[in-house]
Amino acid sequence: MKVVQFTIPVAENHSVIVQEDVLPHFYEHLHRHKEMQIMWIIKGEGTFIAGNNMQRFKSGDIYIIGANQPHVFKSDPVYFDKRRKKGVHSLMIFLNTDGPLAKLFDLPEMKSIKKFLAITPNGLQAPSKFQSAIANAMTEVKNKTNAQQITSFIQLLQMLSNLKKWKMLSMENIEYAITDSDGLRMNNIYQYTMANYTNNIPLDKIASIAHLTPQAFCRYFKKHTLKTFVTFLNEVRISEACKRMIAGDYDSISSIAYQTGFSNTVTFNRVFKQITGTSPKVYIGQFKEQSIDEV
Repeated sequence: MKVVQFTIPVAENHSVIVQEDVLPHFYEHLHRHKEMQIMWIIKGEGTFIAGNNMQRFKSGDIYIIGANQPHVFKSDPVYFDKRRKKGVHSLMIFLNTDGPLAKLFDLPEMKSIKKFLAITPNGLQAPSKFQSAIANAMTEVKNKTNAQQITSFIQLLQMLSNLKKWKMLSMENIEYAITDSDGLRMNNIYQYTMANYTNNIPLDKIASIAHLTPQAFCRYFKKHTLKTFVTFLNEVRISEACKRMIAGDYDSISSIAYQTGFSNTVTFNRVFKQITGTSPKVYIGQFKEQSIDEV
């Protein structure tokens, strides 16, 4: 299997591909496929990378991943510990917009759906208030067969096209026509970073992982992600910090700072606010308020 270009296993007599996975953890390597993907995380938590975007994912989240958009759902380390007996569950629907249904979307009645499909290449995340309705519609598609499945799928797309306030995953217009070797190199960078973010990662070390000089690595990483490696590393660290705060897995804010790879609390607080838009204390307070409101 190529690390980047991933072929969806699909029978030739299906225009819409529905796949339900119940696994110990999600596929852990950066990959892409020619189909647009609607992904419902029924159960599981970890770090999600799509294009130049990186964020936490959790149970209930629903994403639309663009055709050929490099992505990975990296499960938290606990899912790789067999003693913990954790597992993930997801429902996915794949559509090749250049496939058998392509001409269908050219019909005048499909104008709103075609307009929606045009904004999917950089990836989208569904607002939380719509997750339940979308999940029900996806389940309906899964449970149908033959022409009824196509009908249910069109109804799902119509629902998605009517929703407002989608979150764009990649804000920049990135060209995804990267080679398999580039994909392997980016995957190695991501895997090493997410496995070693608690340590100091010198530029020459991460450059060696990519088999590049430090100067060439900086240009390469910025070209493919539109951000510096330091920015990406900080995003990984803050993502882990947010997870610990939400789980209550910490003694103090300073302990979180050191456990996630920061050398001091001052730097941690500054970077945390740059990435999340708020301070760690306010973030914790907002989460606690939200939790109380949902009870």
